[in-house]
Amino acid sequence: MINIGDRIPDASLYESTEFGEACPINPKKLSVAEATQKKRIVIFGLPGAYTPTCSAKHVPGYLTSFDELKAKNVDEVWCISVNDAYVMAAWGKEQKGLGKVRFLGDGSGELTKKLGLEADLSGAGMGLRTRRFSMLIDDGVVKQLNVEAPGKFEVSDATTMLKQLG
Repeated sequence: MINIGDRIPDASLYESTEFGEACPINPKKLSVAEATQKKRIVIFGLPGAYTPTCSAKHVPGYLTSFDELKAKNVDEVWCISVNDAYVMAAWGKEQKGLGKVRFLGDGSGELTKKLGLEADLSGAGMGLRTRRFSMLIDDGVVKQLNVEAPGKFEVSDATTMLKQLG
């Protein structure tokens, strides 16, 4: 598993911010290594779009705390999940978070696996998913890392990250 002091591994994530008549369109590929250069980024990962804790607590907490995070010199806030970019964009729009949080799809689980933060939720019908976590990346290096125990939501929330940012 990734640790504080490690460089975040490169992987491809996908983001859609444009919408057609019925759904998001034109996902764009993002290189994690390139996108984290010379930036301070809070990343939070979660098991899935439209899931209960993710929709009711995790994303809303980061949206509510967005201005406070920016005031602590955070350049961007990313939400990642093993979902495709279309689902992440639709969920971000529904959460009223597009334009603040970047909703990034890790559809193949590439970044999730490289971070060592995968969870097999096949028993619940969900397959491979991202464990719930948050991290602070500064110029590509992990400065804070908060990984939840299975089924918990205690340390990856925006309030904890704000405390860690001082």
